[in-house]
Amino acid sequence: MSSNFPKNYIFPNMVYIIFEFYGDYIAVNPHLFSLNIVGCCQGCTTWLPKSLSRTVQGLTSVLLSLKKCPMIRYQNSSEMARRLAENVRWTYQAMVHELLSINNNRINLSSVPGISRDLQEVVLSAEHDEFYANAFVENYPQFKKMSGTVSKHVTVVGELSRLVGQHNLLEVSECEQELACQNDHSASLQKVKNLLNKEKIRDVDMLRLVMIYALRYEKHSSNEISGLVDILRKKGLNEKLRSKVQALLDYGGSHARGTDLFENEDPVAITKRFLKGLKGVENVYTQHKPLLHSILDQLTKGKLKESSYPYLGTGQLKDRPQDIIVFMIGGTTYEEALTVHCINRSVTGVRIVIGGTAVHNSKSFLEEVSQAVQGQTPTRYSNHPRW
Repeated sequence: MSSNFPKNYIFPNMVYIIFEFYGDYIAVNPHLFSLNIVGCCQGCTTWLPKSLSRTVQGLTSVLLSLKKCPMIRYQNSSEMARRLAENVRWTYQAMVHELLSINNNRINLSSVPGISRDLQEVVLSAEHDEFYANAFVENYPQFKKMSGTVSKHVTVVGELSRLVGQHNLLEVSECEQELACQNDHSASLQKVKNLLNKEKIRDVDMLRLVMIYALRYEKHSSNEISGLVDILRKKGLNEKLRSKVQALLDYGGSHARGTDLFENEDPVAITKRFLKGLKGVENVYTQHKPLLHSILDQLTKGKLKESSYPYLGTGQLKDRPQDIIVFMIGGTTYEEALTVHCINRSVTGVRIVIGGTAVHNSKSFLEEVSQAVQGQTPTRYSNHPRW
């Protein structure tokens, strides 16, 4: 890049060095990136054309930053994932091949001005990659000074503490964790009802409890989704808010998911959950591990089912992957970023980066869901009619 920079623009003692960064995404953490796109699909299963184009550009930028030519696997039950995978493969490989020519996975860079001898020919292969991640991504930029950091965090923690106490968030969080991790329907239902009838609980927290319950026990023969939604009505939540329960089931209910979100069908997961229940939980507020944890655990061990996550094209990895880039259509969360961070620390020889069309909290996720189901006919389930 510097060789093309007009020399008359470079002044002595003013410009020392020029770097090229692919800035088509936001590096949130060393292992987390976002494209800041909220609302990427229509009808839950179809890309918005502009969002697909923007996502392809952003994800390609990540690959260029990391200098990776990936072997792509995608969720087989997701048409959106398949389309993104095909577009990224064409965009990235076609760009490199068109501009530099790939011959047996090798790229001849000898004609590049000022190229060092060891980079005159490079291998661009998912199995034999000799490149290292760009320092911009691997070493997230440090803040200049620590001045004000302590007082800033004291203020933040103080406000968090105030909100937790004011809105009974510890009780809400414990109930959410048990809904996701335990399998006692009657006990969970009673806890949800008790919390819904407390005065301190905010509307958004009541709604979230009912939504998690609906996802967890949607297929339970004795579920009381409609009864809980009616409690929300009596508590003053308007129709727009209450309808988000149905919208979430249309967006990510059991009929729409291709994976076992709560690991109800996996005998190993059921056994682990049972044993954990016998010996107790160390921290009731951190019981939940996102589905991504199980997927990455299987992937790093070379056990991820190809029927659920097929390769794009005919190529396959013979060995366990060393560099993994996870991309979440519809957005990722900081909990999933923490999962990636923990795996990076605990599993040697593996580097994982995660990104998504957005990084969500519950508010932005509900916006994503609302946009996705807009104009779609609500699903009518036999055991819970339209509310």
